[in-house]
Amino acid sequence: MKRIYTILFLIFVLQINSQTLYFPPLTGNTWDTLSPNRFNYCNERIDSLYNYLQAKNSKSFILLRNGKIVLEKYFGTFTIDSTWYWASAGKSLTGFMVGIAADKGLVNVNNKVSDYLWSNWTSAPLIKENLIKVSDLLQMTSGLDPAMPLPCTNEDSSKACLTYSINANTNWFYHSGAYRQLQAVISKVSGLSYNQVTDLWVESKTGMSGFWFNSIYYSKARDMARFGLLNLNKGIWANDTVLKSSSYFNAMTNSSQTFNLAYGYLWWLCGKSSFKVPGINTNIPGSLVSNAPNDAFCALGKNDQKIYVVPSQSLVLVRQGNHSGTSSLAVSDFDNVMWDYVNKLTQCPTTSIKNIITNNSIEIYPNPASNILFIKNFNSNSFISKTEIYTFTEKLICESNDNEINVSELNNGMYLIKCYLNNGSIFIKKIAIQKTN
Repeated sequence: MKRIYTILFLIFVLQINSQTLYFPPLTGNTWDTLSPNRFNYCNERIDSLYNYLQAKNSKSFILLRNGKIVLEKYFGTFTIDSTWYWASAGKSLTGFMVGIAADKGLVNVNNKVSDYLWSNWTSAPLIKENLIKVSDLLQMTSGLDPAMPLPCTNEDSSKACLTYSINANTNWFYHSGAYRQLQAVISKVSGLSYNQVTDLWVESKTGMSGFWFNSIYYSKARDMARFGLLNLNKGIWANDTVLKSSSYFNAMTNSSQTFNLAYGYLWWLCGKSSFKVPGINTNIPGSLVSNAPNDAFCALGKNDQKIYVVPSQSLVLVRQGNHSGTSSLAVSDFDNVMWDYVNKLTQCPTTSIKNIITNNSIEIYPNPASNILFIKNFNSNSFISKTEIYTFTEKLICESNDNEINVSELNNGMYLIKCYLNNGSIFIKKIAIQKTN
């Protein structure tokens, strides 16, 4: 009897914990929000984050806390209803769906792939092909050669392009073509098209409204946020358990093998002691994204498509857009800088915009400026000894002793200008850089 009461108590606690997360309705654009002020986010820091994202070709950005929207921004002509591709971030959705297939008894990840497809689905010798398990496709240890012969690409899943390199589960090679066979497995065992089974198993449960085209998933930014929220709650949407197996979820979001500690079942993992990236067969010391929280796990795609899930902060972060201009690998300097801005959202500058010192004797023009910024002091009893320009993160980017400053090399956005007077006073003003094209 005591054991029964203990189990009931644990179930009650779990229900209480699950209720702390908000889940938006399955239809429509209703989604509860939380004010950034609740988390002590500074407006200046938010502006700086948005300026950086815009400068790096972003189309959308969403930050959820406890399931509710705290930050949501669309850039250019992109809107809440715009659709964009996930690229390889869609692999994480497939990894999740394999778990559902396992729940239903349709797939065993420890069985060989040919149990679900057919023999000779690769060009590898049959004895080597039979070493490849479903788990190998999930964790990128198939042993199939990522350097495929022309005209094959790494995303080609045809038999001629799936060639043998080494035995399965003996090394980690990022291989999109091999991964795509998981989609074929799910379609075959379910008897449905991949779009149909995605809608039945995931989209109808969560309100996601995306679609697969040429094995790539497309959706709105909020659909990415919904998927992140689903995984923040370990596969449970409100009171609907979409992925039942906690052991599969744990395997999916933790190191799945020893060759690349930063990779689970088609999810990338932060906070590990080393990581590998596509195309480089060397472990790199340190965390995958050093500025991201150590418990973050993420769906990452080409050209910087991002879904970050951070359980310790009950946080989901989404970014869609074009290539940021940094490294084209799974992660880049963009991720670290973006997380640096996010981490500093609560670190309000000491020279807060709310406390700007005004001085009618100093004029700074034009504002906004695009080329030359002029500084004029009307007080004959003092002179300006030095002028500095800062970002809202208090990074000094320009200084001058002249009354004219060339700002043509600065990015569009908001800045702080600080003028030091010889009498010891300081004049601070917010300025805008807006270049005309």
